[in-house]
Amino acid sequence: MSLTTPTRTRIVDVVVPVYNEAHVLTASIRRLHAYLLRGFPYAFRIIVADNASTDRTHAVARELARELPHVRAVHLDRKGRGRALRKVWTESDADVVAYMDVDLSTDLDAFLPLIAPLVTGHSDLAIGTRLARSADVVRGPRREVVSRSYNLLLRGVFAARFSDAQCGFKAARTVVAHALLPHVHDEEWFFDTELLLLAERNGLRIHEVPVDWVDDPDSRVDVLHTAIDDLRGMARVARRIAAGTFRVPVPARVREARLPTGMRAQLPRFATIGVLSTLAHLLLYVLLRDGLNALAANALALTVTTIANTAANRRFTFGVRGRAGAWRHQAQGGLAFVVGLGLSSAVLAGLHAAVADPSRTLESAALVGAGVVATVVRFLLLRVWVFRTRHPSAAPASDPPPGPAAAGATGPNASTASVISITSAGAAKSTSREEDA
Repeated sequence: MSLTTPTRTRIVDVVVPVYNEAHVLTASIRRLHAYLLRGFPYAFRIIVADNASTDRTHAVARELARELPHVRAVHLDRKGRGRALRKVWTESDADVVAYMDVDLSTDLDAFLPLIAPLVTGHSDLAIGTRLARSADVVRGPRREVVSRSYNLLLRGVFAARFSDAQCGFKAARTVVAHALLPHVHDEEWFFDTELLLLAERNGLRIHEVPVDWVDDPDSRVDVLHTAIDDLRGMARVARRIAAGTFRVPVPARVREARLPTGMRAQLPRFATIGVLSTLAHLLLYVLLRDGLNALAANALALTVTTIANTAANRRFTFGVRGRAGAWRHQAQGGLAFVVGLGLSSAVLAGLHAAVADPSRTLESAALVGAGVVATVVRFLLLRVWVFRTRHPSAAPASDPPPGPAAAGATGPNASTASVISITSAGAAKSTSREEDA
């Protein structure tokens, strides 16, 4: 598969908001584009969102869009990072939207751990954090104090549970972003904080990724002006919370339900055999009941049907053929027989204790109820113990390997299988900043 044509079943829009960044834009976008082509397992688009630059930023962005696949250029006539993100995220048809600062202070190895919990449905938003113990941050003492004081203020005033509101390294499920954006009022630096507070107040899950981050010496952020705007934004949010207008309808978190490998094919076969076994058990029980008491008739009927059930599941459900191991499988399947016999005998004994002379219909109904429970136990025993190891050439067709990159996951991008482990670790290296885009 060509490196310039990744085919993935999930699309991620990566927005890079910029303002007068012509001097660094080409190097940063080329680096980001090459990195995502080399190791990112999802389809992606890089959108350079120029918000009212007065230099050649938009012209450079258009040149990059013509030259590089998966790069787009967007221009806004008014300044504001929040305004740029709102426009691109609102118009996005991707599965996940993200953004990062143009200087790429954040180690890009943190990008996949940022995106993965959103693709899998585990979380609704994801942020990089420079304030986690495992984060590795290099920046001056003034910005360190301002950042920590601001996030401490958020925790004290709003009981915020996220640790770093200003880190310029964030992502969200697009459906969640579309639900929240109309209710986010800020268009500049407080946009991030307001979005996170809104998400948290409405019960959405925010995933955090500790990052490696190096301060940009070319920073042009007016710290005092930004701090004042943030305080004004906090006052606006506090008024909305007090007025009860900070509650908004949000989409439910949807996880992709995935059965364990092979189970999708096994369940219908097992269910069919189970129904036939149950019918055979009831028929034998009724035939034997006239000459035997209830417990003896049930034991004999269950013995015959369990042997047949194990043999049928061995061949058709779990794909094991040939005589090798057949007796061992039957012996192991005997445990399922013991469980079924114990349940059904207990049910019959209880029925006869409660009813003096129950009808055959009532006895059959009791056996069906006990059989349902025994069937679940039987399937688990057969799957995880009796037929846990199977002859590879005889295994029935199993489910396709899970993961959003099942199609086309070859070559350098064949790292999709690592997404879940990376997500669980949640501590990939990364760097980020609150830089003016």
